[in-house]
Amino acid sequence: MTKTYITATSLRSASGATQDSIYDVFNKKSALCVYDDIIHEKKICIGKFKKDFTFNELLIQSVQEVLGASNLKDFSSTLLLVGSSVGGMATTEKILFKENNYEKINPQKHSINVIASTLDNQFNFLANRSYSTACTSSANALKTAKDLISLKAYENILIIGADEICSTTIFGFSSLGILSDEICTPFKQDRKGMNVAEGIGVLLLQNKPNKNSIELCGAGASSDAYHIANPDPTSAGAISAIKKALIDANIDASQINYINAHGTGTQANDESEANAIIDIFGTDVAVSSSKSNLGHTLGAAGAIEAIICAEALKRQIFPPQLDCTQKEKEINLVAEPKESKINYVLSNSFAFGGNNVSLVFGVYNEN
Repeated sequence: MTKTYITATSLRSASGATQDSIYDVFNKKSALCVYDDIIHEKKICIGKFKKDFTFNELLIQSVQEVLGASNLKDFSSTLLLVGSSVGGMATTEKILFKENNYEKINPQKHSINVIASTLDNQFNFLANRSYSTACTSSANALKTAKDLISLKAYENILIIGADEICSTTIFGFSSLGILSDEICTPFKQDRKGMNVAEGIGVLLLQNKPNKNSIELCGAGASSDAYHIANPDPTSAGAISAIKKALIDANIDASQINYINAHGTGTQANDESEANAIIDIFGTDVAVSSSKSNLGHTLGAAGAIEAIICAEALKRQIFPPQLDCTQKEKEINLVAEPKESKINYVLSNSFAFGGNNVSLVFGVYNEN
C-alpha cells in the first residue's frame, strides 16, 4: 500500500506568520485576547488575525508558500480538499451588517465551497472538494487524502483547513454558554470554556517523501451521534476513532509518544477525551492541547494541529500546555517544552454530532 507523506506546510493564526505560530506553541505563549465590544455586557477571549490582510489574501499567501516549498511547478496535477466550518459566512455577515438588508448577498459566496472555488480560480487545481463536519472538517479531509493516496488515486493532494471568525459563530457558542472570558485551560478542574479563533492550515500530501517529510501513518473516524452538541460521556466514539487510527497505522497504543489533544477547555469535551486517553493509553503518555495558544480554529483545527504534530516530530520536542495545574483527570500534561525521542504522535479532533477523527503521524525513515 502506498504511503502518505506531508512534504510542505504553511500556517496562519492569531499569532501571525507560520514561524510565529509555531514559536507560540512551543514556547508557552498565547495569541488570544479579551474583547468587551463584541457581545453586549460580556467579555470573551478569542483569537483574531492582527495584520491588515483580508482572509482571502492570507489564504492565497499560504498556498503560494506551500507551492514554493514543494517539488511542483503548479497544482494542475493536485487534488484540493478543503475543510471549513463556516465557509463564506463572514463575507455574508459583512454585507448584511453594512447594507442592513440581504439583497446584495451572493449565495455562491456564502457556501462552504467558496474557499475551494477561490483557490481553484487562482491556482487551477486538478479537482476540488469541500468538507464541513464542524470541528473535524480538515481532519476528515486529511483522512480522505490518506485513503486516496493509499489507493493510488492521486499522487498530490493539498489540504486546506480554513475558518474566518464571524459573529454567527461567536454568538452561537455564546448561546451554549461555553465561551471563556479568559485563555482556556483544557483539562483543568475549574475550566471556564473555549476560545473561538480563526486560522488557516495548509499541508501538501504526496505519495513520495522528501528529506523533511513526516508520514501520515494512520487515520480513524467514528460517528456516535450521541447528541447534537455534547460528546458521548462513555467516550465510545472517541475510543473507536483512536483505535481505528492505531490499527490503520499498524502500531500499538504503547508506541504513541505524544497526543495533541482536542482539548477545548469545555467541561464535557475535556472529560470525555481524558477518559478515552486513559482507557487506551493509561496515564503515562505525554498530552497537551494547543488551543490555549492559538484558540479553537473550528474546521481548521485538524489541519493546524497536524502541522503542530509534524513540528513536534521534526524537533523531537513535546509541545507544552500553558496551564497544567489542578488537573481534573490524571493524564500526563506537558508542563514545559521537553526534548524526547518521538516516533509516533496522535492528534484528536472531535465535533458536534459525535463526529470523531484521530490521526497518527510518524517520523520518515529512509530505511
